[in-house]
Order: sequence, then structure tokens, then C-alpha cells
Amino acid sequence: MPYPHLTAFPAALLAASLLFLAPAGVHAATTAKAAKAVKPAAANDAPALPAYQVDLGQTTVSGLSSGGFMAAQFAVAYSATVAGTGIIAGGPYFCSGQPGRFPYIPYLTNALTTCMNPGESQVAPPVASELLRAANDFARANLIDDTANLKRQRVYLFSGTQDRTVTRPVVNQVSQFYQLAGTPAAQIRFIDNVGAGHAILTDSANDKPCAVTESPFINDCDYTQARDILQHLYPDLQAPAATPTGKIIAFNQRSFIRKAYSSMNNTGYAYIPKACDSETCRVHVVFHGCLQTTQAIGNRFYTSTGYNQVADANKIIVLYPQAEPSPVHPYNPKGCWDFWGYTSVNPIDPDFYRRSGTQMEAVKGMLDRLAARRGSR
Repeated sequence: MPYPHLTAFPAALLAASLLFLAPAGVHAATTAKAAKAVKPAAANDAPALPAYQVDLGQTTVSGLSSGGFMAAQFAVAYSATVAGTGIIAGGPYFCSGQPGRFPYIPYLTNALTTCMNPGESQVAPPVASELLRAANDFARANLIDDTANLKRQRVYLFSGTQDRTVTRPVVNQVSQFYQLAGTPAAQIRFIDNVGAGHAILTDSANDKPCAVTESPFINDCDYTQARDILQHLYPDLQAPAATPTGKIIAFNQRSFIRKAYSSMNNTGYAYIPKACDSETCRVHVVFHGCLQTTQAIGNRFYTSTGYNQVADANKIIVLYPQAEPSPVHPYNPKGCWDFWGYTSVNPIDPDFYRRSGTQMEAVKGMLDRLAARRGSR
């Protein structure tokens, strides 16, 4: 076996090593306290996700860290639906699938090294050309949508200069991936000159200092990142609403999960602009990062990251699907999104990167529900 170290990778070492799962400055006591304070709603406590007849053709996605990887993954697997993606401190599609050769691909090891801080791990960054080759193969096998769709997508990328969790060489490969796929350079926006740590950025003094990497991973950098992302993905964007009139809803997320191992919460959230009750709207999906679940930081991610104010003035429903910590199986103690295969029954041949992946399929189901005719069940 070319990768004998993969079989010897113990859970204890995973817990200690995964920077995604335990970034610098986060203490277990803090996380435990937050988890005790915020009890997620049970599936039967939240109503069904309403239908709004949205225009799925204008769907976009974004995310931070594991959520950034998930956004990249979803945008490629469902490229016929997704018109653009925003990736904050995340890497390219199928990043953990390279290097290696089936069936000996060390997905977890790649996720910990190649896809995070390859310089510190003394390995090479991911190789965009190899990952695009894999994506083309998956598309030919009808496991994901046609990669020709990537040419029309708009792409926002961000790497903070103080981020040591997911470093610039990894984020840069997303740009390379899209350029090789034929996406015009004018559709790709790459910000890499802000002194930010590993976080999503705001212009709020209530948030953490710009350069730190610590919970809740929402940093004040005098920069409303959500607005910049949406402005790039939707060039016709209007100024944010001074007083939003929309509402945040909780919905039964469990109804969209078709497989046993998901590490997804029973409850998801969405911001619904008032106009969407009667007019045609579009959808932006936001994937939180590790340690940004409701168990860890309450409602901070889906109420104070800046998306809702911009969406309210632009008839955009913001969908906030929720992962959750899973301490046993699947092993996901900090509530990360799956970009290395922890939700797959067969770790040798995982499906996390396919349309049929547990989490991917669930989120697509939410989008399809939002696109259904108003009043339908």
C-alpha cells in the first residue's frame, strides 16, 4: 500500500491535528459552554421549509474554511444550477482527492496537509490541473454536472495575510482551477492583501480583531465581506437596506437528509426578504466554517455576518444549512462540512464530492424546495 500511514491515523491524533477542528486560540471549555447554552431545535420543533418559486438559475454559494471547500464542491458538482461561488480560506474542488491514485487516496491526510497549510506540512499544494482532470472524469461518468458550465460562473476568492490555517497557495489553486476550466479572468475576483486571520470579515467593532484566528471566526477588518461577495456574484446589486424588513426562519432540515451519516443539524435557517413573499427571488447559500455551528456560537453566523442586510434590498433569499458536531460516527467533533469523506459508508470510495453526496444532496433538496410553487407541499 503506497500510504500505510493512512491506516495508522488515530482519532486522537486527528483531534489534536485538525486545524479546521481546533484552530489556535479555541479552548474546549469555551466550546462546551456555548454548546450547553444553545440547544438546537428538534426536527419536529421547526416547520417545513416554505416554497417561494425562486429562480434557481441565479443561485450562488459561499463559505468560510470547511464551508469554503463545501462551496467550491457544490458549485462544481451542481454547476448547471450554481451561477457563482465565494470562497473564503478554502480550496479547490476535490482537493483531498489529490495526491493519490484510486483506491489508495489518503483523503484525510490530504485534507490535513495539502489542503490547509502545505508549507508547514512540507508538502506541495494541490494541483489544479489534476483536480480539473478528475472533475472532467466525474462529469463524463455523470457523477457531477458538465464542467463546461464553469465557464459562466463568477468566482470570489479570499486569503487573509495572517491566515495560517488555510494558506494562499491553496486558495490560489481555486483560481487556477477555474482559469483552466475556461472561466474568463474578468469573472474571478481574488483578494489577498487584507491582514486577516482565519475568519469571515465584517465592519463591526463588536467582532474580533482583524488579524486573530479565534472563535467565533467573525473579524472586524473594516470590510463587509458578505457585501463584496454578493456584489461580485450579482453585478446588479443595490445598496444594503437601512432597515431590513425581512425575517429569519428556522426550518426542518432533517427532512432533506436521505442517508444515515450526515453530521447535519435537525434545523436549518434562512433569511427571507419581505419582497420574496410575492415576487421572484434568487438564492444565495452560505456554508459556515468549523466551530461556527449553533452549538458553538449560537445565532451569530446567520444573523451578524452581513449577508441579510444586502440580500434584503436585492430580493435574495439567504439559505444557511447547518452542520453539527458528531463525536462518534461520523467523526466530526467540531461541526465541519465534509470535504474528505467522513459521511461516506465506504471510506475507500467516498461520495462527498458527487451530486449524490449526503450533504450535497440535502442542500440541493433545500434549493429545489425553495423553487417549488408557492403554497405547494
